[in-house]
Amino acid sequence: MGVEFNSTVLVIFYIAVSGLCSSNKVSCVPNTNTTSILCNSGVYTKGDPFATSLAYVLSDLEAITPVTKGYNYTNISPFPNAFAYGHATCNSALPSIDCTTCLGVAIQSMISTCSNRIGARSVLYDCSIRYEQYPFDD
Repeated sequence: MGVEFNSTVLVIFYIAVSGLCSSNKVSCVPNTNTTSILCNSGVYTKGDPFATSLAYVLSDLEAITPVTKGYNYTNISPFPNAFAYGHATCNSALPSIDCTTCLGVAIQSMISTCSNRIGARSVLYDCSIRYEQYPFDD
């Protein structure tokens, strides 16, 4: 009394799903188009302890946000000599792996645009990330 699928039915199903993924009706990958990137006017210099704090915060945001319920995560670096504060979110409809992908693109865009800034924000259609040298509330 089992259900049997022949290969023709499976191929048709695969083609139908593939067609949906390539249309605008269903998103199968995160939308990583940039909405905005904002940079704090303050800068830090090479060798500044803030760089270590920032690296920690961004890495933690990228790793933990996708496994946090609601994809909404805030953190602070554990290094008291130069704190960095961060916040990241993803579209809750995304699978976890797509949240990770989106945040990776957001971080790269933000760092390349806002090099050595003490604060920045990258807003993409399906995710956003922000860091600052001071506490903030989004």
